[in-house]
Amino acid sequence: MQKISTCLWFEDQAAEAAEFYTSVFDDSSLGPSMAGPDGKVMTADFQIEGRQFMALNGGPARNFTEAVSLVVNCDSQEEVDRYWDALLDGGVESQCGWLKDKFGVSWQIIPRGFVDLLNGADPAGSQRAMEAMLKMRKLDINVLQRAYDGD
Repeated sequence: MQKISTCLWFEDQAAEAAEFYTSVFDDSSLGPSMAGPDGKVMTADFQIEGRQFMALNGGPARNFTEAVSLVVNCDSQEEVDRYWDALLDGGVESQCGWLKDKFGVSWQIIPRGFVDLLNGADPAGSQRAMEAMLKMRKLDINVLQRAYDGD
């Protein structure tokens, strides 16, 4: 068991969320669920890419905000597209690679190499990549690279 894990507070969709997230990510699994006094699911454990999560049915007292987001570092544009489309289903897209899924959880879907462009050796190229990124919803690494290169 990892020392620090993430607990996500849902009104009453903990099991549904755990099942959804494990369906989106290949290297994932559902763990045990714990029932509350009413016999309904109170917590649902799941794992994504080696990271442990717990979904908690805590009632309507709390809502997710962008103050906390889950970052998915993608190896290719195809991976960006796949995760973006899956997590956006029923959710809302935002700017600069951010979206909220149907449960209100914020995600950043980031192509590998993106940070390298923003911190590149060419300050003007980095600025152009930043300006291109600010106009995007889903990030497109090819467009960002062309902006960096000045094409």
